[in-house]
Amino acid sequence: MAVARIVRPQGRRGEVAADILSDFPERFRHLRRVFVENPGQPPEPLDVETVWPHKGRLVFKFASVDTIDQASRLRGRHVLIPLQERVPLPDHRYYVWELEGCRVVTDRQGKRQEVGTVTHVEPTGGVDLLHVAGPRGEVLIPLAQAICVHIDPEAGEIVIDPPEDLLEVNEPAAVAAGKGSPSRAGHKRKV
Repeated sequence: MAVARIVRPQGRRGEVAADILSDFPERFRHLRRVFVENPGQPPEPLDVETVWPHKGRLVFKFASVDTIDQASRLRGRHVLIPLQERVPLPDHRYYVWELEGCRVVTDRQGKRQEVGTVTHVEPTGGVDLLHVAGPRGEVLIPLAQAICVHIDPEAGEIVIDPPEDLLEVNEPAAVAAGKGSPSRAGHKRKV
């Protein structure tokens, strides 16, 4: 699981500056071993000597990375941790990667109908939107408890109970014809 992305060397002793990709920055205080992407090969394990915040980013000093040249080779790579080391989330909260790829279905009076598959989760500053690709094209579904009534990432399924016409309003043909616009309801954010 990616928790940071290395941007550039920082300093002269092999340190690197990295963008934070985690909602849990406190995790970095106790991080001692990570894996760094290694294109075309398995991720490379690296021991973390120190890590500290600097101007909205993190600065990592990895053992065995001691020069600017060595640090430069890490540019653009993700800093990874094993999935089992992820921070546990409270009920009704999910990691974005858990939702991407899930099938979205409606279940009305025991009749299930497939809407499509989540391709992307868009943060909006309010309620996130699920981008769902299906036979009708892309549909945007607010990630709100009132609409996404059952989320089961392990089964790869999200059951929705959309308001009347939500699916039709979001259809590309309806939006292009001016008959609707993507819904951005203001419900509680779940991701």
